[in-house]
Amino acid sequence: MSTLNKDKTLPENFINSAEMEFILVPPGEFDMGSSMREKRRKLWESPVHRVKLEKPFYLGKYPVIQAQWQRIMGNNPSYFKGDGLPVENVSWEEVQEFLRKLNEMENVRSYRLPTEAEWECTARAGTTTVYSFGEEATKLYEYAWFLKNSELRTHPTGLKKPNPWGFYDMYGNVGEWVQDEYHISYKGAPSDGSAWENPFSSALSKPVRIRRGGGWNGNAGCCRSAERLFAAQDRRFNSLGFRVAKEV
Repeated sequence: MSTLNKDKTLPENFINSAEMEFILVPPGEFDMGSSMREKRRKLWESPVHRVKLEKPFYLGKYPVIQAQWQRIMGNNPSYFKGDGLPVENVSWEEVQEFLRKLNEMENVRSYRLPTEAEWECTARAGTTTVYSFGEEATKLYEYAWFLKNSELRTHPTGLKKPNPWGFYDMYGNVGEWVQDEYHISYKGAPSDGSAWENPFSSALSKPVRIRRGGGWNGNAGCCRSAERLFAAQDRRFNSLGFRVAKEV
């Protein structure tokens, strides 16, 4: 983000009753999307547009892990099993049920998926480069589990370096569902960072949602800050999980 507004009345991080750790993301502005200089740029990552996030929000320091999912949902649908591994093989619809139960457990209505703009803002962490650590994909080994080093599986969260704002596994390991529905480009996208949920085609049988961050099976190009993929909201993949946002 080019500008940040810190609110010293809010804690910079907290841990909730499900042992999920959150970091405060302050309001500010950033340019969303990929510019012409990005070699792997795709049509649906353009045009670059200015987004102004008016309100702070909390975002999970890590993707949701299987132990946390099991605590809330009472089951573990993941293909790669392990309490400290990110949960995967969950549909967007199932994630909504997880969030409903989490809100109910804490007697709040503030937990949700991040919007696509909130996710990219956090992934960029104030940078304008292809990755939050710069332009060189060779450094991705230090920050992410991806096709070249994952051994075709997920890994415990938090083992690689965090981004400049302290968030782990924003790239690789598992991709992450966000709230927004897929649109063929950013033309007409909200400029306030809110979720873009009206479908681009009424002919689709199921809404198609955005997924971010690449995954253990993606190449370096899939782990760029601007990279966006999509899937029907009832689909499950063993390379796709999520992290939780919380409204202030």
